[in-house]
Amino acid sequence: MNTWRVLRALVRKEFIEVVRDPITLAVAVLLPLLLLFIFGYGLSMDVEDVPIAVYDQDRTQDSQRFVEAFVQSGYFRLHRNLMSPREVDAALDRGEATVVILIPPDFSRTLGSDREASVQLLIDGSFSPTALIVSNYLAAVVNRFSSGLAERRLAELGLDAPPPLRLESRVWYNAPMKTVNYIVPGLFAVLLMAFPPMLTALAIVRERERGTIEQIYVSPVSPALFILGKILPYAAIAFAEMLLVLVVGTYWFDIPLRGSLALLLGASLLYVFVTVGLGVAVSTVARTQVAAVFLSLVGTLMPSFLFSGFLFPIATMPYVMQLYTYVFPTRYFNDISRDLFLKGVGIEYLWGNLALLGLYAIVLFGAASLSLRKKVAR
Repeated sequence: MNTWRVLRALVRKEFIEVVRDPITLAVAVLLPLLLLFIFGYGLSMDVEDVPIAVYDQDRTQDSQRFVEAFVQSGYFRLHRNLMSPREVDAALDRGEATVVILIPPDFSRTLGSDREASVQLLIDGSFSPTALIVSNYLAAVVNRFSSGLAERRLAELGLDAPPPLRLESRVWYNAPMKTVNYIVPGLFAVLLMAFPPMLTALAIVRERERGTIEQIYVSPVSPALFILGKILPYAAIAFAEMLLVLVVGTYWFDIPLRGSLALLLGASLLYVFVTVGLGVAVSTVARTQVAAVFLSLVGTLMPSFLFSGFLFPIATMPYVMQLYTYVFPTRYFNDISRDLFLKGVGIEYLWGNLALLGLYAIVLFGAASLSLRKKVAR
């Protein structure tokens, strides 16, 4: 038996099956693009144009300068001035303002007497990640206002003492601090885990439901060759899907690729074989196409969102959950993709994740072949 001829025949048969189901193929290609735009525009931790409300009981030039310091920072927008304490609660309860600034009636007088003035900042903490970022920006504005006030007073006294410490901070890897630069490279890992496993699992389960897989059991085709013939077409589709998402995501969202494109494509191809291998693993458990879809979504897509570091930093998870993340290959490709896009590192930093992905693919392929061999032996 000519191995290459048999493999070509299996691959050709599978491609014919795919072409006969254009709806599934269109969904597999277009839905990742749809999700790319949804998450690219919908998931954002960027803080800008934050609405603030001010309850100014002092109403002096100093209090006005203090409020202007927030507006001029570029991160905050004055939504309205409040006239009573009751309006403070209403502004936060209705979501009209994310921050309410309460300035006491003795604000200017306290500043003029060289004493420490107190100002209260109320922050809507419903969504804690954004609230934390807003809190840091508020603190930065207050510190800058306080430093400027101190420098003006020194100048009025004829003193010109430089500050004892000057802070110069520079952001590496994502200098604009745009969320999309962090989200989209992680989406490549998640989207590739969404559809290739499901398509591969459906292909094998469909043959089981039709009874055509029994012909494989009694044929001289080896289990490993059959599995390879099954995954190669879907690996090709998944890789084409990756290229499409990569081109659209990079150029549409204007995300710079600082690392090697060849290394990214090589890692993507390796990850593609892992994803279709997971689809084969799902097919060994599922007996119906509905079960295959359900297991693919629950067993691959959901964990890739939660335990890959795509949305939530792994370092902030409980230690047990951090260990749990090592089970999912999305974690490794997520790190590879983001390191290549944001940091531009080379293979000397990524070889560990690449080796783990290769090991993952080998184990999945071997387990699927062994499972099919047992069924043939029966």
